[in-house]
Amino acid sequence: MEKERKTAGEMLEFIEKSPTCFHAAANVAAMLRDQGFRELDEEKEWSFGDDTAFYVMRNDSSLIAFRLPGGKNKNRPLPKGFHISASHSDSPCFKLKESPEIAVEDRYLKLNTEKYGGMILSSWMDRVLSVAGRLAVHTPEGLKTVLVNIDEDLLVIPNLAIHMNRDMNKGVEYNPQVDMLPLYAQGSPKDKSDVLGERLAREAGVKKEDILGRDLFVYVRDKGRFLGEDKEFVLSPRLDDLQCVFASVRGFLQSSPCDYINVCAVFDNEEVGSGTRQGADSTFLEDVLGRIAAGGYPGTQLAPMLAGSFLISADNAHGVHPNHPEKADPTNRPYLNGGIVLKYHGGQKYTTDAVSGAKIRMLCRKAAIPCQSYANRSDVAGGSTLGNISTAHVSVESADIGLAQLAMHSAVETAGVKDTYYAVELFRTFFGE
Repeated sequence: MEKERKTAGEMLEFIEKSPTCFHAAANVAAMLRDQGFRELDEEKEWSFGDDTAFYVMRNDSSLIAFRLPGGKNKNRPLPKGFHISASHSDSPCFKLKESPEIAVEDRYLKLNTEKYGGMILSSWMDRVLSVAGRLAVHTPEGLKTVLVNIDEDLLVIPNLAIHMNRDMNKGVEYNPQVDMLPLYAQGSPKDKSDVLGERLAREAGVKKEDILGRDLFVYVRDKGRFLGEDKEFVLSPRLDDLQCVFASVRGFLQSSPCDYINVCAVFDNEEVGSGTRQGADSTFLEDVLGRIAAGGYPGTQLAPMLAGSFLISADNAHGVHPNHPEKADPTNRPYLNGGIVLKYHGGQKYTTDAVSGAKIRMLCRKAAIPCQSYANRSDVAGGSTLGNISTAHVSVESADIGLAQLAMHSAVETAGVKDTYYAVELFRTFFGE
């Protein structure tokens, strides 16, 4: 299991460096630049020349990379279509509100937050936390954004002692405005006024008065690790969905396109419905595909290229839970380390059908990796993901996949060591066609 553990370790390093959606996108961009990819600007005309590898970012948190089949510009063969992957950069967490500092009896400072996405609230309590995100900064050249990460143990959301709530172990409904605000500092507001703003300015190397906007999140400081008798499991924050982000990007970079234009998309805001200009429910993918066709293959219509295309929507799946196996569907029961999970849904919240699922199974056979299936219990409502949202804007054949994990949307989640490697192999095979 050496190669599987190595791949999983590299995935955990990527997650540790990616405390927010902004850092995840920036780290993907760095991986692409290291492989010679050139960044394009949405506000400018695109010129490909003889280059074949490009990426474009939107909102600092979403990214689409693409690689054209070989040959110089005038000799490029007309591709059959696009091979596309889609994953997402965001995870459930707490977002800091504007003017977040709250004084408590002139003795404590806590931070005013709100939920971002649907998380297991209790899992965030009594953990070491910190703050990261981006700042909008005024400069002589105009407004620019700066990523910031207070890379130290900074915050905690303290639980209420059992003595003060004897019913806690019988189940508690947490109030996000009351129970989930993190403790930040001790002291009177007179001597602790906007201490967070001062700290952010120092971390970013800018003047506090030049910070005109903030997108800041509370994140879990836990480092990813291996566990289990044979170290067969991984425990880490943000496995949903950075595990799939890492695997799709790695497979994308390890392959060269043959008959298709390879496209690797990482969207933001999946956890809150994707309805933003950088989310899957935007024109971002459609815009980029249209500009690829126009710039790389002048005179070619986009519609025939889309008709020959395929999208893999990659977002993690629920594994069978060891303490609650009854929560899984009776016959579609994916397990950790069991390989690629094909996700099915009668109401098409997942886009997999007989043909698109068969194509994934063929890819898995070609890559010599296992494949398993997932469906919700018929009496339990499930979540949706990127596939049906993306294909509502770009009409391409699609399948939804994931990797089996436990405790989805917990502050830390559990997955299988082997599965990241399996996903890399799937995408390497897919993007090599």
